[in-house]
Amino acid sequence: MKECPHCHSTNFVKNGKTYYGKQNRKCKNCKRQFVERSGKKTLALEDTVRKLLLERISLRGICRAVGVSRGWLMYFLMKLYEALPAELPISLPENSEVNLWYLEADEMWSFVQKKANKQWIWLAQERSTRQVVGFWTGPRGEEGAMGLWYSIPKPVRQKALFFTDDWDAYGKIIPKKQLFQNKKKGQTNHLERFNNTLRQRCSRLVRKALSFSKNIENHVDGIFYFLVNYNLSKNASLYLWHYQKV
Repeated sequence: MKECPHCHSTNFVKNGKTYYGKQNRKCKNCKRQFVERSGKKTLALEDTVRKLLLERISLRGICRAVGVSRGWLMYFLMKLYEALPAELPISLPENSEVNLWYLEADEMWSFVQKKANKQWIWLAQERSTRQVVGFWTGPRGEEGAMGLWYSIPKPVRQKALFFTDDWDAYGKIIPKKQLFQNKKKGQTNHLERFNNTLRQRCSRLVRKALSFSKNIENHVDGIFYFLVNYNLSKNASLYLWHYQKV
């Protein structure tokens, strides 16, 4: 460790020994005291935090569980979000017979800072592999449907049939020959089940809790982080390829 775990300053000095004989240090900037951790322990700690971020536990809950400061966690979180890929990692099988993909699309309510500030989460999921191929956050209208449409890779959206509910915004963006709207026939069951998984696993989406998002950037990045790891878990070769690059 070459920086203060609280404020990340490198301006610190030695400050005696702890009860267990370890070197204690004091930061000149924030005046906090700390003990240096070994590299192996830090790597294990970071790996644990990565896993906890994929479960329904608040950031302060993670701090209490692993014994880190909120400042350290937020700093690590920002580095983690910056390392995310620009697009969702997907690997879809080619259908040699009809060469089409079947995508289910749906929108889910969420909010940032206060419930009046609604942020609808738009998702598109490939039916056979359950991989999320499109993600966008914004208003529930034509703008949202357009955001979802363009978040889907062009080769995928050009050769896909979309199954949605009766929300009219889809019909204004998705070409009619590619769109099937009828929620009563259960054509969006898989995605609606995934919406429940997302709400259960991502603490930012719990309806009544103190772990809701405080700003839109962390809201989007937090959900995107879960979706990236969810897609990677659906494809072993894609998972290995991604983490070999990181």
